Amino acid sequence: MLPILLNLTGKCVLIVGGGTVGRRKARAAIAGGATVRVVALEPRPEGWTAIEWLHEPYREEQLVGVALVVAAATADVNERVVRDARRRGVWVNSATDPAVGDFALPAVVRRGELTIAVNTGGAAPALARRIREKLETEFDDTFATWVRLLDAIRSLAHERVPDPARRRDLLDGFADWPWLERLRAEGEAAIWRAMLERVG
Repeated sequence: MLPILLNLTGKCVLIVGGGTVGRRKARAAIAGGATVRVVALEPRPEGWTAIEWLHEPYREEQLVGVALVVAAATADVNERVVRDARRRGVWVNSATDPAVGDFALPAVVRRGELTIAVNTGGAAPALARRIREKLETEFDDTFATWVRLLDAIRSLAHERVPDPARRRDLLDGFADWPWLERLRAEGEAAIWRAMLERVG
C-alpha cells in the first residue's frame, strides 16, 4: 500500500455500522475534516449531533455523493458494501476483511498539524494501537507548538533570506531536537525571538 494523507474537507465519508468500530472510524473521519454520514441499525449515540446518522439498513443508494466508505457492520453487509462501492468507483475500507478494501485507516497520533500514522497492513491491529499509545506519550503537545513555529519561521525565511543554501541550513537547524528541548525549557515566546534573531 502507498501511505497517503487525504484532504477530506468538504467531502462526505459514509460509515456503514454504528458499533464500536464504526463510531471509532467516524471520529477518525471527522478529525480528518470530513462530513460524516453513518448508516446503522444502532441508535444514534447521545451527543452525536454533528453528523448525519441514518438509523436504517444499508442500501446501495446511500453511496451517492460519497467520496469514501467504511464498511464496519457485519461481514455479510460489509461484503455488499465493498461490492457496491467498487461498482460505483468509490474507495472502500472493510473492517472485517481489510485485504479486500482500497485503503486502510491507520492508528493515528495528532499534535496540531503533526500527524503520525501507524499501520500493520491489517496483520496486527492491536500492535498498531499499542505503538500509537507509546507515541502519544513520546510526542506531547509541545510538538504542535513546534510545528506551528516552524511553519511561521519558514514563511519569514523565504521572505528575508534570499540565499537558498543559507535558508535551507537555517530551517534544517530549527527542525533539530535541541530546539524542541529549548521550547520545553524556555517557552514559545523565547524560542520565537531566538528564531527571529537567527533569520535576521
